Amino acid sequence: MRQSRFTEEQIIGVLKQAEAGMKTAEICRQQGISSATYYKWKAKYGGLEVSEARRLRPAAAGKTRIGG
Repeated sequence: MRQSRFTEEQIIGVLKQAEAGMKTAEICRQQGISSATYYKWKAKYGGLEVSEARRLRPAAAGKTRIGG
């Protein structure tokens, strides 16, 4: 799977901007992402804090594909 250009911490920062009242279209333009990407991130990371996202990372690392 392709590696993301954004870390979990950066994604949560983008979502916090929207919570602060910034328009979704403006955020997407500034970050260079599509609105679909924004809403996927919101579904996955919405409501999380940075410390909670760090706890998700080791669990996701164990789900890598083995073999060829």
